[in-house]
Amino acid sequence: MEHRAEARIDVAAIASNISLLKAASGVDLMAVVKANAYGHGLVEIGLASEKSGADWLGVALLEEAIVLRTHGVRIPILAWLVSPGSDFRAAHNHDIDVAVASIATFNEISALKTKARIHIEVDTGMTRGGFLDEWDEFLTLDFSQVEVVGIFSHFARADEPGEKQNEAQLLRFQSMIADLAAIGINPPVKHLSNSAATLSDHKAAFDLVRTGIALYGLSPDIKTLGDSKSLGLKPAMQLRAKLHLVKKVPAGSPVGYGAAAVTSGQTRLGIVAMGYADGIPRIAQGAGVFIDGKRAPIIGRVSMDQFVVDLGPESTAESGDWVIVFGDGSQGEYTADDWGSASLSINYEIVTRIGPRVPRIYAPHVY
Repeated sequence: MEHRAEARIDVAAIASNISLLKAASGVDLMAVVKANAYGHGLVEIGLASEKSGADWLGVALLEEAIVLRTHGVRIPILAWLVSPGSDFRAAHNHDIDVAVASIATFNEISALKTKARIHIEVDTGMTRGGFLDEWDEFLTLDFSQVEVVGIFSHFARADEPGEKQNEAQLLRFQSMIADLAAIGINPPVKHLSNSAATLSDHKAAFDLVRTGIALYGLSPDIKTLGDSKSLGLKPAMQLRAKLHLVKKVPAGSPVGYGAAAVTSGQTRLGIVAMGYADGIPRIAQGAGVFIDGKRAPIIGRVSMDQFVVDLGPESTAESGDWVIVFGDGSQGEYTADDWGSASLSINYEIVTRIGPRVPRIYAPHVY
């Protein structure tokens, strides 16, 4: 059965991006595959990243890490959004490293009968995850029942090269590493850099860089760092869909819910078989699809299962034709960056929100 929409994933692009990012950093690389690998497919991208030279995999949730292990991933995996009450025994049984960001979590892990592998998360200025007010007390605890593998933090503004907060966070991270060293704890894996820092700040690389959005060939910020092409990255996802219907309509035709748009002249409209249930942002205006060598913009509001594009009066498109919703831009098609801008958002959200009704097609095959 032919699909009405599909996300085509270029596995070779993932491999190329890993190679570029490892060369840029000069250290080990953690491929961040949380959130279904930013919409690209958790297991497939996890296995592809391992095969392509990633040294670690990173996920937010413990259950994501367990899925990777049970599907054959062998390289180290870190899960960092692991709260008190999590199944730390399962993490140990599946050889999964976990992040510790609170004394409560540390105490639960320390109570296990076997030593767990932990990475200490510290807050250096993001004011989100990581030790901050509990830090001094944490340093007085007994570390004999855990194996401290790593210490890490996260930049808040690495996509703004030259921003003073980046240097402040780097200095704070170095200070907290020194605090641990003073009590005899010297984690072998220190990591701070995200995709933006990996591409722009070599001195923040330490022992490992964590690359998320750049792994998928997208820029962390096209305004401050440049687009994918200028960074040498290859976007891995092409989203395409079928024209469910093509119809000729007269000038003055109201389109969609609320009659939010009206045709300015006689034209041909295409109804695209995707909607906000599939991850197409309802707010999107100024994006569209690519067909017959040109762009066709959205007209009217995005619906749950479909949206309408203005093909133009001279279009030869027919019902059942495929259109590219976004791709790498090499043909002139819209990109994930374009869709992010049209949705008052970012490329991260565009690829990550593509829903489960849209099958992922991998080439070359992962397995």
